Parts: sequence; C-alpha cells; structure tokens
Amino acid sequence: MKSTSGRNVVVVGSQWGDEGKGKLVDWLTESAQGVVRFQGGHNAGHTLVIGGQRTALHLIPSGIMRAGVTCYIGNGVVLSPAKLLEEIAELEKAGVQVRQRLRVSEACPLILPLHAALDVAREAAREQGGSEKIGTTGRGIGPAYEDKVARRALRAQDLRHPGRFAAKLRELLHLYNFILTGLLNSRQHPFGPALAPYMKDGELLFEPIYAEAMQQAEAIRPMLADVSRELNEAHLRGDNLLFEGAQGTLLDVDHGTYPFVTSSNCVAGNAAAGAGIGPGLLHYVLGITKAYCTRVGGGPFPTELEWEKEGTPGWHMSTVGAERGVTTGRPRRCGWFDAALLKRSAQVNGLSGLCITKLDVLDGLPELKLCVGYELDGRHIDLLPLGADDIARCKPIYETLEGWSDSTVGLTEYDKLPINARLYLQRIEHATGVPIHLISTSPDREHTIMTRHPFLAP
Repeated sequence: MKSTSGRNVVVVGSQWGDEGKGKLVDWLTESAQGVVRFQGGHNAGHTLVIGGQRTALHLIPSGIMRAGVTCYIGNGVVLSPAKLLEEIAELEKAGVQVRQRLRVSEACPLILPLHAALDVAREAAREQGGSEKIGTTGRGIGPAYEDKVARRALRAQDLRHPGRFAAKLRELLHLYNFILTGLLNSRQHPFGPALAPYMKDGELLFEPIYAEAMQQAEAIRPMLADVSRELNEAHLRGDNLLFEGAQGTLLDVDHGTYPFVTSSNCVAGNAAAGAGIGPGLLHYVLGITKAYCTRVGGGPFPTELEWEKEGTPGWHMSTVGAERGVTTGRPRRCGWFDAALLKRSAQVNGLSGLCITKLDVLDGLPELKLCVGYELDGRHIDLLPLGADDIARCKPIYETLEGWSDSTVGLTEYDKLPINARLYLQRIEHATGVPIHLISTSPDREHTIMTRHPFLAP
C-alpha cells in the first residue's frame, strides 16, 4: 500500500486544440489511477490508436481505455446526457467497461436540445447579418455555459428530482423561445433533422425534451457523484491523478484569441476549479504541442499557410497529418510552428514541459520555418498579443531550418531521430523556454519518446 499522497499531472493543449492530447493522456494513464476531465463539452474530440484500432472520444476521459482506471467528469464540464450515453454505448459495444468506472459530478451543467437550437440560430443570424461566424460546433456548448454563469442552469443533480427539473425547464424554454422567435427569426430558419423532434414552427417544445431527459436520467443517476470529495480522497490514499484538458489554450475564453474562442477556461489553472481540488495539488503541467500549427474555424492565425494547394508545405501538413476535426470533420487550417504563441501558452499555463506531437508529419519537407516573433505596426514583438484584432495584423518573423528525409514514424529513442529533427526540437526548446519531455512519432500509443516522465518527481 502507498504511504504517501499521490502525484498529479495536468495535460493541456498549448495551441488551438487538436494537438493529440488523447493519445498522451492514454499513454500517461499507465502511471495513473484516475483520469479527470475538467472543462468543455462534447465539442472536444480525442482520437486514440491502440494496436492499430482507432477510437474517438468526446466526453469520457481518454483513460477509459485502460482497464481498472477510474474516470471522472468534473463540475467544469457541460454535459450532454444524450451524447454521454451514446458514447458509453459505443465503448461498451467494443468491450470496454464504462459505467462501473465512470463518475460524473452532480454539479455539471446540462446541455439539452434547447442549447443546440440557440447555438445554431445565432450562427445563422450572424451569417445572415453579414458578421463573421464564430465557428462554433453548433452543439450548444456556449449557451450551456451562459446558463451556468447566469445561475439558471439545469445541473446533473436535477436529474434526481423530476418535479424540480420540469419547473426549471419550463422557465428556460420561456426565455429561449422568446430569444429564438423574437430576436433570431427562428421561424424562418431550418434547424435540421437532429433538432426537428424538439421544435415546431421555430419554437422549442417542453414534452419531448422533458420526456427524453427523464429517460436518460435513469441511466445516468448511478454514475452521479461528489467528484470533488472523491478526488481529494483518492489523492490522500496515494492515487496518481491525471487531469485532461479539452480544446487548446488559445481557445480559452480569457486568454485565447477572443472572440474566436470556446466558452470555458482551457488553461491548467482551471483543473482545480473544474474538478474541485486545491491548486496546490497540481504538481506538473504538460503542454501538448504539434510540431507545426493547426486551427479549426474562424479567427486569426499568423503562421497560416496555403494548405489546399497540392505540393505546398501546408498541403503536406494537411494531407500527411490527416488534419480534420474528430468531432466535426471540418478541415483544419495548417501553418508553421509559432514559438511566440507557445511562449504565451507557457506563461498562462505555467508549463513544466512539452510534448511534441506529429513530428513524423514533417518528414520529407526540405526546409522548415519557425516563427520566433512578429512585426506589429512597425514594432518587433516576441509574444502573441492578447487581442484578435492585433493578432490579425501580426506579420510572422521566421527562422529557416533544414528538414530531414529519413522517416521518424514509430521511433521510440531520441538518439535515433535524424540530426535535423533533433536540431529542430532543440530550437523549439530554446525559442519557447520550455523543455521537451515527450515526443510522439505516430498516433499509436507505443510510438512515444520520453526524456522525462511527468509522474516522476523532479
């Protein structure tokens, strides 16, 4: 039996998301007894490749693929009961034990069809009004967080109380239908087949939403828990805990490229608030970082390349890297590695180390460019600005490095990397000020190079 309290590691995306966090969480779970999701909703997507078999997760922590590990969904997550049960069914179909190992915070705000309807209607209104779309996934994440902050959210604990749930739902529908019909012209907007069962003439209906929620409640209630208490107890008995972020730092609602961001805090500090533990229990922060940059949806992207033209470096990244969103299937915009962006990410997360993913995607490029700063209004700066308007005016300042022709796919030893690949990684370390402790050389769990293990004390 362990005689000391456990060690806890936070994994965050340090660019715009899609950095490959799922694989690394799965890999690190070998050393953990619990994995915690602390923010976001089912707009996130993690793809795991284990023994050649691909699994996509959206809500359930990636640690679910390791037998015997307890998985927690913290209070900082906005929870879609429908998507949670759908994901559980898919995993159980594949032979993964889920319900006995999954603990869901009673304090999670719920995502219901009304939230998705408002999300879709707002994006349509922005487009019709000539404004730039935010690029949401249309899954109701933002409206659910709005309800949380406005103190009107239906929470997972309300699933235990049908009468209370019904009263709160009626209040929400009154507000949402006023917004949809009165402000967003919902009667003129086609919402699609997914929302059709819950709407009539542009308005949301109480009965189908309530009936479905009560049916889902029967399956979800056994998994509800005081996650904060359970995590603190697990730490005291010596369990190692892994906190899994969704999206990426530059999509954080406070520290990202606002307003082209998600609706939650994606930074490492939110692991404490979004799970119910003290910040002193976060011992190491690992930033997951692609060997280049990608971004889904709208917003500024200083190092973006032409990625749709065959034969260009951006096309190479997009094609070889299979750059499409796990959740939406949307193509990801591609560009060179941005060290000035990474320095901002390191600053707001307090990164202890980096994991570089998709290094193998750069195999075969004759030369690589690395952004070390920007020219903004005649000034040279070495840190990503805070405002989207300023970022949009940034002109990247590049250094050029030689590429490599040898394959790095599947390598598990640092010394076997091509010399130019090592020089590229060393330049990233120097430019960002953060040491590289892990390198991923393919999506497969085992194809990982480690120079320092995050769960081992300094």
